[in-house]
Amino acid sequence: MKREESEEGILETWTPDEVQAAFDANEVALIDVRTPQEFMFEHIGGALLLPLSFFDASKLPSQTGKRIVFHCGSGIRSEKVARAALAAGFGTVAHLEGGFAAWKAAGKPYTGTDMATGAPIKVAAATT
Repeated sequence: MKREESEEGILETWTPDEVQAAFDANEVALIDVRTPQEFMFEHIGGALLLPLSFFDASKLPSQTGKRIVFHCGSGIRSEKVARAALAAGFGTVAHLEGGFAAWKAAGKPYTGTDMATGAPIKVAAATT
C-alpha cells in the first residue's frame, strides 16, 4: 500500500491483492465510480456504484466499521474522487491502483456480461 500524506489527510493506494483481501474479509466497502454503462457491462461483484458525475462527498457514509475503497477503470477517476473525499474532511481515503483494469490483469474475479444473452456471468480474468 502506498500512502501520501497531505494537509487534507492521507490518500492510500491499494493493490488488487490488498483490496481483494480486505473485501473478502468484509472490512471495506468497494465503491465503483465508473459510469452506469461501464458497471452494467462488467464490475466487481458486491461493489457499489457511485458514478463520478454524481459524486457528493458530503453524502458518503462514515468509515466507522468499514473503510471505503474507491475504484474506476484505470485509477484516475477514483483518485480524483478520493481527493475530493479528503477535501470534504475524510481523514484517510483509499483507492485501487490501476483500477478495474489492474483488477482484471491480476486475475481477480468479476461479473461480466454474456454478449449472446445479456445475462451476467462470473469471470476470473487470466493473468498475463
